[in-house]
Amino acid sequence: MEEYGTFRPAEGTLADRASAGARAAFIRRTYVHLALAVLAFAGIETFLLSLPLAEQLTAVMTNGMAWLVVLLAFIAVSYIAERWAHSATSMGMQYLGLSVYVVAEAVIFLPLLYVAANYGGPAVIPTAGIVTGCVFAGLTGTAFLSGKNFSFLGPFLGVSALAALGVIVCSLLFGFSLGVFFTGAMIALAGGYILYHTSNVLHEYRVDQHVAASLALFAAVALLFWYILRMLMLSRD
Repeated sequence: MEEYGTFRPAEGTLADRASAGARAAFIRRTYVHLALAVLAFAGIETFLLSLPLAEQLTAVMTNGMAWLVVLLAFIAVSYIAERWAHSATSMGMQYLGLSVYVVAEAVIFLPLLYVAANYGGPAVIPTAGIVTGCVFAGLTGTAFLSGKNFSFLGPFLGVSALAALGVIVCSLLFGFSLGVFFTGAMIALAGGYILYHTSNVLHEYRVDQHVAASLALFAAVALLFWYILRMLMLSRD
């Protein structure tokens, strides 16, 4: 039973202006949803890799300009999923957005994970996962313990992401490879996004936006995992 006088923040209350209990509940829901998204991603990816057609799908997705089409389709789907996850009127639409995004990430990861699983050695994927988890934990701890608002990173991260996308598209169009330095820069960019989105969880999101917050964090974690795995693969060459 609700006690008389207990403050219950209305929808639209920013997390850093809500009561301590409401803020803690929002943060807990966000990270529970993030964990569930990661588990769902792992389950879907395991299923895709177990398919007899996994090798053929990998070959088709990475054949010539097909990867550019896949990348552009992923960007379009990600944009739609993010819009759905930020829906202010439908919780079902928010969950649909998160679900669609997780599936899209699993599909676009298939070629990289197939190559890693079959040619990178048995330890490369678990190692990438552990390193990703450690970096994520360190950056999350930095944001929580410092209490600093890192929202000022937003414009820099946005411009950097557009520049990186341009480099990736050019590499596909003109056939040059993206080496260690680019991969290291993308790991730094992913780390910046984790710091930025974690800060937003503490300061910028409303207490009813845990689904959108978990999607943003999942996207940053997936980006970090992609390039850490790629770095490990490059180090084996």
